[in-house]
Amino acid sequence: MKIVSIRGATTANSNNEADILDATRELLLEIENRNNIQREKVISILFSATKDLNAVYPAKAARLLGYTQCGLMCFNEMDVVGSLDKCIRVMVLYQDCLDQESVKHVYLKKAKTLRPDLNI
Repeated sequence: MKIVSIRGATTANSNNEADILDATRELLLEIENRNNIQREKVISILFSATKDLNAVYPAKAARLLGYTQCGLMCFNEMDVVGSLDKCIRVMVLYQDCLDQESVKHVYLKKAKTLRPDLNI
């Protein structure tokens, strides 16, 4: 078994609990789908959010999806001038036979601009 990291990001429509949880849930489900994730093999999920998102921790969406046995942490994203607003980023640490080169990173909504190389 190996440990791989799976990255992703999305944007919330506004700074309210429902929008943040909906955006995070959509991102996590898309990461699961594209990478055939088995939840019991997830070691931890790290979330960051831009400073304009503070209505709820994005990790709450993961708990509501059933991620209760892995580590979940939330952080503030660096406040870089000109950076994307209302952005939620995630890194999933996953234990599987999957090679890092086979991982499918997921960038949704306005966050697609962060990794245009993945949106070919």
